[in-house]
Amino acid sequence: MASLVGAFAASHGPLIIREWERVPPDQRQRMAAAYRELGRRLTAAKPDVLIVVSPDHWSNFFLDNYPAVCIGVGEANEGPPEPWMKDFPHRTLPGHPPLAMHIAAAALAQGYEPAISHHLKIDHGSCIPLWRMELERLPRIVPLLVNSIEPPMPSLARCYQWGGLLRQAIESYAEPLRVAILGTGGLSHSIGEPTMGAIYEEFDREAIRLFSRPEDELIRYLDDELPTSGNGSEEIRNWLVAHGAAGGRGFELIDYLPVPTVIVGCGFAAWRA
Repeated sequence: MASLVGAFAASHGPLIIREWERVPPDQRQRMAAAYRELGRRLTAAKPDVLIVVSPDHWSNFFLDNYPAVCIGVGEANEGPPEPWMKDFPHRTLPGHPPLAMHIAAAALAQGYEPAISHHLKIDHGSCIPLWRMELERLPRIVPLLVNSIEPPMPSLARCYQWGGLLRQAIESYAEPLRVAILGTGGLSHSIGEPTMGAIYEEFDREAIRLFSRPEDELIRYLDDELPTSGNGSEEIRNWLVAHGAAGGRGFELIDYLPVPTVIVGCGFAAWRA
């Protein structure tokens, strides 16, 4: 049987690559150390497969067709299409079709209705953390694209439930795989709206605190506060998937720092799953 061997979360943002050298040295050192610590923990977990939960930043979908959730079931997916990601070391990312299709089948059997894709472009949302974690070996990647970009989005409670579903699907898979989950995005940031560049540190810190409380308290807080805390903050849905996979327990903050240069409240976390 397969097993869940770790759950992790990290922020992403284009300026973490594009403006990296402009980040003040103390903040750059902390961010680099947090990414490396995640990479160390992920490496120690020895996953055969990594489920990466991220939004799609208009790389595969647009307003005419943007699914709430899409599972990448292909043998391989393309690396990031953004030209400023050209130095990312992997032009393709190997998938794991049998596990991905098993997750899709388990989801459909339980009344979830994900889209599936046999060929995705895996953009900066997934690839920045994979890159900055400085992994010596890239596991096979199962992409789980969750819409946190454009309404209507899956509810916060549903994203938490998706985490539980992923764990059930992993543990019912017959092959003895080691599987980890990485949720990417958030914490607070504002993109292309009147508050462009804002970081909502108070929101971030309270959300972080509530990850160690019962999930209904966390979800209730997010339902109330997300509409006024920056549109990029909606990506916390991906953290909720990882949180749900860990059963809502074992949250550990590795670091949090607001970084105005990259216009993101940068958070890094793991779960003792």
